[in-house]
Amino acid sequence: MEGRGFSRVLPRKSEFFPEASFQSWGAYGNALATIPSRFRDRLFARSSDLMETHAMVRRSQHTMKKNLSWWDLMWFGIGAIVGAGIFVLTGQEAHDTVGPAVILAYVAAGISAMLSVFCYTEFAIEIPVAGGSFAYLRVELGDFVAFIAAGNIILEYIIGGAAVGRSWTSYFTALCGRSNADDFRIKTNLANDFNLLDPIAVAILLITGLVATWSTRVTSLLNWIASLANMAIILFVIIAGFVHAEPSNLIPFLPFGVRGIFKAASVLFFAYIGFDAVATMAEETKNPGRDIPIGLLGSMVITTTLYCLMALTLSMLQPYTLIDPNAAFALAFRQRAGWKWAQYVVALGALKGMTTVILVSAVGQARYVTHIARTHMLPPWFANVNEKTGTPIRATVVMFLASAIVAFFSSLDVLANLLSISTLFIFMLVAVALLVRRYYVAGHTDPKSLRKFQAFLAMILLSSGATAYYWSTRDGWIGYVITIPIWFLATLGLAVLVPKARQPEIWGCPFVPWIPSLSIIMNVFLLGSIDKLSFVRFALWTLLILIYYLLFGLHASYDMASEMKEKNIEESKDLEGKSQIALQSTGSSCKESNTVEGKI
Repeated sequence: MEGRGFSRVLPRKSEFFPEASFQSWGAYGNALATIPSRFRDRLFARSSDLMETHAMVRRSQHTMKKNLSWWDLMWFGIGAIVGAGIFVLTGQEAHDTVGPAVILAYVAAGISAMLSVFCYTEFAIEIPVAGGSFAYLRVELGDFVAFIAAGNIILEYIIGGAAVGRSWTSYFTALCGRSNADDFRIKTNLANDFNLLDPIAVAILLITGLVATWSTRVTSLLNWIASLANMAIILFVIIAGFVHAEPSNLIPFLPFGVRGIFKAASVLFFAYIGFDAVATMAEETKNPGRDIPIGLLGSMVITTTLYCLMALTLSMLQPYTLIDPNAAFALAFRQRAGWKWAQYVVALGALKGMTTVILVSAVGQARYVTHIARTHMLPPWFANVNEKTGTPIRATVVMFLASAIVAFFSSLDVLANLLSISTLFIFMLVAVALLVRRYYVAGHTDPKSLRKFQAFLAMILLSSGATAYYWSTRDGWIGYVITIPIWFLATLGLAVLVPKARQPEIWGCPFVPWIPSLSIIMNVFLLGSIDKLSFVRFALWTLLILIYYLLFGLHASYDMASEMKEKNIEESKDLEGKSQIALQSTGSSCKESNTVEGKI
């Protein structure tokens, strides 16, 4: 039984670092001395479907309640997606990067996101756990890749919550009738992009995080009500916007050229990451095989359509040079449509949309952290699921505190670019993992087929990287004549020359390997459109993740794997001993029976 008061929240050492490597300074010193051997042991160590869905889940002490249907998942998806991009980033990208062609940027990002949805859906059905992409990568690509992805997943959610929190303040300012989106922020002498402190963002993040700790069912109900109201306001924006639209504002349509479309798409991809949070709810879904495909694909089709219509509306309301980067829709109605009252309706819809985004993100990010902690790569204290609410309260509170701290200091453009790198990187890895799942099963795939698969997969990755590099450094077209055919032939070779080792039992991604391969090249291509400074920040964060892994995560997961291996050996011995006793008992019974028969 858990203690009362602060003991329910603050961890004891035995809860935070219970593994053998951390029981004394001597033990920790010995662990550090064996980093090379332990790293080799865990580098390609793979989990299994059964391990993730049973053994890992039991480490949370209490189970999450299965009370979500496809309807809940679809509205979770809509709530998570609509608001994050259309209200946060559309104005910024239309004004600075792409102009009226922002609609094409949404189409490009939407296609890439839909490809990723297909990959995620197959995994979510076959491995229905709270860990989402972390669990999928751990099963197919091993512990180390999964942990690096996990660190970026955590970064993704912290920054995602912070970005939406900052934009919430901008639209709240518009709702209060202020024309300057920074009126409620505190100006300081800190460095640019970090000098406008945002206490309102901190407040909304903490309040929403507390709501998310109640129960998943209550969160779903609140999300459904808020999303329904938001949909009504979005329809108003589209209809009213078209009434006051000026088609002449679409000219010039491509002021920044084709390059601007994909540069904007690489940032706007952030607008589609809500389905990633929905995938983490598979553990709480009543019928994953039916509910997850309907929920994920349905929400993605609806939101992509809404995004394109709203982007077109904004571009036709006013010239792209006059679009406000912070509260674009609200101020567009005020300044151009001549409906001063409409700005309040739009701002209210934006606030509702962004609040549901924060709410669903709270649910998703806590479940990611919970499952990562189940493996002990993060302290197992975070894995606890509250018995009464059936939710991971500890993980929810800690993650939202982190988002609040980032939101307090960092500007929106810094957050969005860094977030897109993490998202695209993870989605690319999930597509690779799906190819591995379909074409390689240990002990089943023969060496010749494995070598072919490795060669074709390497060609897909290298040609995708070369395409992205050529796009980011050259203006010509000759490079694509080389890289695209190599990608196509590698995918064709995988489809024709390598036999599949596994087929999904319930529902699977269609047109494998084409859809996962397309997902890889599109995600990598969009990565090539992101600025260099964001890659530097991404590299620094990844370095910090690696340092943490080598100092803590590696040893904790190694100890747990060793403990589980010993436990399995002991269980095997016990089972073997019981079998021997049973055989001896059967033999004695047979002897007695033969003796009796002889006497008779």
